[in-house]
Amino acid sequence: QVQLVESGGGLVQPGGSLRLSCAGSGFTFSAYRMSWYRQAPGKERELVADITSAGGSTTYVDSVKGRFIISRDNAKNTVYLQMNSLKPEDTAVYYCKANLWGRPYWGQGTQVTVSS
Repeated sequence: QVQLVESGGGLVQPGGSLRLSCAGSGFTFSAYRMSWYRQAPGKERELVADITSAGGSTTYVDSVKGRFIISRDNAKNTVYLQMNSLKPEDTAVYYCKANLWGRPYWGQGTQVTVSS
């Protein structure tokens, strides 16, 4: 079955960095666009970044441009989100997502807390 497993979240001070990972299995990882979303308390889930199947094209929400980098290693079936210059407003649960066979598949999420 399809599994998406995120890791790498935690508590970090403002200005710090974290790298999130999402390992996919149960599907041909290299054939699909992958996305990172986040959901802060009391807010709707929002798209943070996504990357095409071969990694040749990426998009970002305006609030993270210049600070976050999405990448993937298809040999490891893993997508990453490098988060730099973190701000308190980046605090959220971060999810990876794949659209497979006409429906979305989500990981369980990893908590990122930015606080001094």
